[in-house]
Amino acid sequence: MVSVCMCTYNGEKYIRMQLDSIRNQSLAPDEVIIVDDISTDNTVEIIDGYIKEYGLVDKWSLIVNDVNKGYPKNFYYCMSLAKGDIVFLSDQDDIWCDNKIE
Repeated sequence: MVSVCMCTYNGEKYIRMQLDSIRNQSLAPDEVIIVDDISTDNTVEIIDGYIKEYGLVDKWSLIVNDVNKGYPKNFYYCMSLAKGDIVFLSDQDDIWCDNKIE
């Protein structure tokens, strides 16, 4: 099983491009876990709409923290939720090559 863990914070500028690059992988991940660290822009709304738009609710999840954890603790938390034997970490402004998971 392959998991992708992405942490976000005020990433509305590039988040859609990164979501596209994960969704369009030649080998799809089994789960994508996105944990937002209480963004003050439209990051959460963009991600939520994206998941719904592409019918990804069974494999992709969005969690919004109750308190700001900061970058390292947010990633540790996100990884603790992953079920995969292989876990890819993703920054919100990455754009992956289409065969990264493969």
